[in-house]
Amino acid sequence: MDASRSQPGPSAQSSSQPQTRQAAEQARKDRTLAEFMLMLDDYEPLIPNEVTDYYLQRVGFECEDVRLKRLLALAAQKFVSDIAADAYQHARIRTNAAPGGRTRAPLGGQSSRTKTTLTMEDLSAALAEYGINARKPEFYM
Repeated sequence: MDASRSQPGPSAQSSSQPQTRQAAEQARKDRTLAEFMLMLDDYEPLIPNEVTDYYLQRVGFECEDVRLKRLLALAAQKFVSDIAADAYQHARIRTNAAPGGRTRAPLGGQSSRTKTTLTMEDLSAALAEYGINARKPEFYM
């Protein structure tokens, strides 16, 4: 019998080491997820639970775990927030690029606050980044 096969060599030790790293990483992820789920017990999302329940029931999702429903409400809240932020950026770009848009600092060093109006074009452009077509058909225009 070959002596090199009977004793574990450096390759056997190095192959078990990544498995322990993977196990440690997985355990850390599990702890983080468990802590996050516990935080959801106290969190009240901006989207009311009744609204979340209505839409989840409407698509056939049945779950009694309130934390999971709050997690889905939090994801929806983040999605809407990202779209609103993108639409706001489109509106700012549109107002600054328009003729007569304020691109210079006002005299006296004072900062002026202008109101930014979001239009359907801004929202449509933001939604298009997420693959959602919100434009009206051309025969309605």
